Amino acid sequence: MAYLKIIRPLNLMLLALVQLLIKFVLFDTFQVEMAMNSYQFLWLVIATLAIAAAGNVVNDIYDIEIDKVNKPDKVVVGKKISEKRAFTYYIFLNSIGVISGFVLANQLGKPGLAAVFIVISALLYIYSTQLKAMLLVGNIVISLLVAFSLLIVLIFDLYPIAVNGLSEAQINVSRLVFHYAIFAFFINLMRELVKDLEDINGDKKGDIRTLAIAMGRQRTTMLVFAMATVLIFSIVTYVYTFLYDKQLMVLYFLFLIVAPLIYFCIRAWGAASQKEYAAMSAILKIAMFTGMCSIICYRFI
Repeated sequence: MAYLKIIRPLNLMLLALVQLLIKFVLFDTFQVEMAMNSYQFLWLVIATLAIAAAGNVVNDIYDIEIDKVNKPDKVVVGKKISEKRAFTYYIFLNSIGVISGFVLANQLGKPGLAAVFIVISALLYIYSTQLKAMLLVGNIVISLLVAFSLLIVLIFDLYPIAVNGLSEAQINVSRLVFHYAIFAFFINLMRELVKDLEDINGDKKGDIRTLAIAMGRQRTTMLVFAMATVLIFSIVTYVYTFLYDKQLMVLYFLFLIVAPLIYFCIRAWGAASQKEYAAMSAILKIAMFTGMCSIICYRFI
């Protein structure tokens, strides 16, 4: 159970769900020609999940002292699993991810694409060992990687067959996936900042230079509040511009994406305790989930 806990299974399930929705809902709805068959897509999902899981493990390895302060009851590495075994687990997961990516790239006739997984794996390691301690850099890098987990489906499904350019359907679905990737980036960046607020005590002990430490809790909370306000305005504008005549989508976006973000703003206003920051983080995770699940609506419009 401890080995399962440190790979963050719920986060991995959400990642897999999003990739499945892009592949089997968006691409199918828009009747897009694809390079990967279902078997090859399985290799992509395995590679992505294994490397993401490895990233979670190595992050826990280098956060042992910080986690002892922030969440002492949830520490796994060094308590239930030794550091040596955790690092072996990290190597094992990374190997599965890179090998799966190599197999997929060769099956598609584009062996150079295997480098994508090597770069992602390296970035996750560098994030845990160096970038995380740098002001905003780590937050931005990890949020970009979350957004890239959506775009990677486009890369492996469209690039191998885009010799003569993309069709109109492929361009349209690419634009739509890009919009979802931007949403994922901003939601995750906000959540990273909220987690920094929640973990400020441990980060101070670990010499991690976060925005919460540099600016203080109150200013960082107001910054996150402002980011959420901008995101709400952007979503409403997007709905009005592109989805105004699609009632199902309008209702979904307003009640299941915008409403949770408004509630987030309400909770953020005046938040000052670790418990309140934890609640804010949970709300953002729900907004991420409902936002990604909105892809299903394209089946019915």
